[in-house]
Amino acid sequence: MSERSGYRSGVPCWVDLSSTDVTLSARFYRGVFGWEVAFDPRPDSGGYGRFTLGGRAVAGVGPSFGEGAPSMWNVHVAVDDVAAAAAKVRAAGGGVVLEPVQVFEHGWTAAFQDPSGAFFMAWQALEMHGAELVGEPGAFAWNELATRDTAAAKAFYPAVFGWEVRDGDPGGVEYTEWRAGGRPVAGMAPMGPQTPQDVPPHWLTYFAVADLGGTVAKVRELGGSVLTERVSTPRGPVAVVADPEFAPFALIAPDRPG
Repeated sequence: MSERSGYRSGVPCWVDLSSTDVTLSARFYRGVFGWEVAFDPRPDSGGYGRFTLGGRAVAGVGPSFGEGAPSMWNVHVAVDDVAAAAAKVRAAGGGVVLEPVQVFEHGWTAAFQDPSGAFFMAWQALEMHGAELVGEPGAFAWNELATRDTAAAKAFYPAVFGWEVRDGDPGGVEYTEWRAGGRPVAGMAPMGPQTPQDVPPHWLTYFAVADLGGTVAKVRELGGSVLTERVSTPRGPVAVVADPEFAPFALIAPDRPG
């Protein structure tokens, strides 16, 4: 089991869902991944809860950001100083959507947009360091930026998080691997002409599953949709789906015969 008790700066450490219907989302993800959910009862928590798997925190959930805001999965990157990260975002041409704020005894957070408009978040840990289980079925395994301006992203994210850039073309497709301390921590793929123009640049969260076909069928059964059917990648077979509130996410499974 890939259990975690802490994260180095620059490593994605947490994902959470901003939902237009938290009750529906909790029911859907329990059916897909077997997650349980517990909400913070404090009035100032804003209705935020944690998804757990086997008693370990794997993701968060809360109401969407403001009236009319869509449901979406958010990636949080660990930092040593969230205020310093906000300053770096501004200096590199990004925007600060939510100024650094303390979340009870858990830590500090802030929300940003990169120069292309993709949303992401930073997390400075106090008592809560992030997901306690990663890379296992039912837990997040990877995060990937989809953007129409990869050159701008290659300047922006290293300036904010100190990421290193490793370019490649697996299967003849342009792909960038973000690295921290020499290890891969996230990826980036260009949004090609096949992507509708009304789809904005975004970060996509990948969840590991043991059975890709079975999980895709469960997504459909529970009211979700399939955006991209099974495709082979160097990391394993992948499908991109969306929950009933239209928040997209990806599924990735070990590449096993049959």
